[in-house]
Amino acid sequence: MKKEYEENGYLVLKHFVSAGELQKLRAVASQFHQSWKQENAQFYADKAVNSAYLTAPKHLTNIERDVLFKFLGSNKLVNVATSIMGSCPAFMNTQLFFDPVNKEQKNYWHRDTQYHMSVEEQQQALLGPNVVHFRIPMVDEPGVELIPGTHKRWDTENELDVRLQLNGRENHEDLSTGVTVKLEAGDLLVFSANMIHRGIYGMNRMSLDILFCDPVPELVKFVDNNCLPDSDIMDKLENSDVFMVLSRE
Repeated sequence: MKKEYEENGYLVLKHFVSAGELQKLRAVASQFHQSWKQENAQFYADKAVNSAYLTAPKHLTNIERDVLFKFLGSNKLVNVATSIMGSCPAFMNTQLFFDPVNKEQKNYWHRDTQYHMSVEEQQQALLGPNVVHFRIPMVDEPGVELIPGTHKRWDTENELDVRLQLNGRENHEDLSTGVTVKLEAGDLLVFSANMIHRGIYGMNRMSLDILFCDPVPELVKFVDNNCLPDSDIMDKLENSDVFMVLSRE
């Protein structure tokens, strides 16, 4: 598993989540989505394709948050994350991915780092530390398009022009190096935040995305304390290590 991830920058574990577990996660995700849409109606209508901070108390009850935390702190998930990342990772955030309201809206190639780093910094980020997505579709969906190996290598000239919309290119143009990874409800897609990728819209997708990072201060500092479990919830978890890797004071 680790060898496949290190070589390609991603892997898929089919039917990772049981039907019962998925039903609980889907109910919580749906509740969050409905509440989030009401508060962010304009943004949702204009261009949104994802939301974040599901484990914060703003849109969910404590019971609903318990469901998420029990999954995030399950041995099953944490063991996969640890085996891939080499040491116990730190929980960073959760996101929910959905289809844009505007059916004409194009999906777009990107590296996560491009939204807060210069081009030079993006290149340096390929050396680490690492942030990794653990994505679970709540329903069958078209999946994600990834460019294998780009978690470790820099863009080709063509990839860079498209991704950053240089020299008249657009970030929604097809790239021949892309590989489409279709997903079924309950699958687990693991992929590096560093790699070039884009979501594929359609089929009323709703994917829960969990971000784990290497336990280093420059990444852990971005964790929102409101998204962490309290001591009562921590005591119920199979594996609470991901929430306690470093002090977030």
